[in-house]
Amino acid sequence: MPELSGWRLYGIAAVTGAVAALGQVPFSVVPVALLALSAACLLFLWAATWRLAALVGWWAGAGYFAITLHWIVEPFLIDIPRHGWMAPFALLASAFGFSLFWALGFGLAHAIARPGWPRAVAWAVAMTAGEMLRGYILTGFPWAMLGYVWSEGPGAQLVAPLGPYGLTLVTLLGCAAAALAWGRARAAGAMVLLALWGAVLGGGALLLDPPAYAAPGAPVIRLVQPNAPQHQKWDPEFALAFYDRQIGYTAAPGAPDLTIWSETAIPWLAEPGHPALIRISEAAQGRPVVIGAQRNEGYLAFNSLLVLGQGGRIEAVYDKHHLVPLGEYIPFGELARAVGLRSFAAQDGFGFTSGPGPALLDLGSLGRALPLICYEAVFPQDLRGTPRPGWLLQITNDAWFGTFAGPQQHLAQARLRSIEQGLPMIRVANTGISGVIDAQGRLRASIPLGQAGFLDATLPPARAATPYARMGDWPLALLLLLALGGLFLQARRNRN
Repeated sequence: MPELSGWRLYGIAAVTGAVAALGQVPFSVVPVALLALSAACLLFLWAATWRLAALVGWWAGAGYFAITLHWIVEPFLIDIPRHGWMAPFALLASAFGFSLFWALGFGLAHAIARPGWPRAVAWAVAMTAGEMLRGYILTGFPWAMLGYVWSEGPGAQLVAPLGPYGLTLVTLLGCAAAALAWGRARAAGAMVLLALWGAVLGGGALLLDPPAYAAPGAPVIRLVQPNAPQHQKWDPEFALAFYDRQIGYTAAPGAPDLTIWSETAIPWLAEPGHPALIRISEAAQGRPVVIGAQRNEGYLAFNSLLVLGQGGRIEAVYDKHHLVPLGEYIPFGELARAVGLRSFAAQDGFGFTSGPGPALLDLGSLGRALPLICYEAVFPQDLRGTPRPGWLLQITNDAWFGTFAGPQQHLAQARLRSIEQGLPMIRVANTGISGVIDAQGRLRASIPLGQAGFLDATLPPARAATPYARMGDWPLALLLLLALGGLFLQARRNRN
């Protein structure tokens, strides 16, 4: 091992993580990310103890999450005098908090496996297990998963048979092999990375079919994107203008079978008979409209998706069930109220109540859709709690995420959900990117980020249920546990 220790070692580890982050959208420099992950694995292999390996992983993860999640400061910049001071703390807490899963992966792999190839394999397996824990524990946050570096190319198709964690495992195994080869000769390491890059892209390309199109006469869906910046969205001087803009797009020429507005699209609480709902229905000439709105039931507040029928009648309601910690609810809410800590998204400031769980919407000629409100499209497991739908419907307000990486990463994850399930998606976002995603994750039509407008489109056909749609994460979770157990037993036998 080279003479690396202390802050010099941790600084190099943080740089490898930061460079690995360049594989994520909007940068998508996959070869550079693979090289950086291999370098992180090499630092792990050089670590003398499991404690040092864990610290290397912690700093590498901090570098990675500081770059991939830099948009997390955006909500704190909506009202700078009130929340701006929290922004740097939010970024540091996120970077060093989520990197604990990397520390766990690095430390566990070093502790249970003997040096050489078993330890390299253990690193890939334990890191994948850590990513899976990140996606589930404490409600989960699988944003910027390592396997997502492939999201902008044909390699993304591998999530259909493998799932996102399976693609993460393949990526890390390849980087571990490159690190082992690199330890002998740099050219050998480069060749292994080139082979990994070609194998994933080639394998994905084999799974990619030509685009399929809706049958003639298929129902038409109108996507409405008002482009209401978050700092103006609830401002009385602007809110009515954004509502009127959406009304105008809804009433524009054409006869769509369904019109869809974005998350929290109206500045009032949605109540049966509310004049705003009646006006929406009139603009749609009585045809159904899906809107996002906040609503109350007694003292409980909900972030909801409503289906409006003739006369503005509320015909169906879906309440978001996977809420954003701190953004949509405050953990230990009563204590938070006592100290004055408030959530960002709920208009009362004290947070939403979670809905009962995933549910299908029967939309008549358009079939059954699985609704997802914003953040819910980040979780692969949340798409498997119902009978198989015909398509996915996401409404979101990505104005919270700024105008650069956040909205683009959110869209990339929505596209992966379509590939995983083999289902098309209609995605309607307040500030963009709204669009039609086919069952292999291709964005077939869209309204760009930061523009107001509407789009009429037909729904691409669904594919057969993918292996991941049928089985989910449990087969891989079992495989990871068996692999870690096998590596531990092998090391123990060698010690004896």
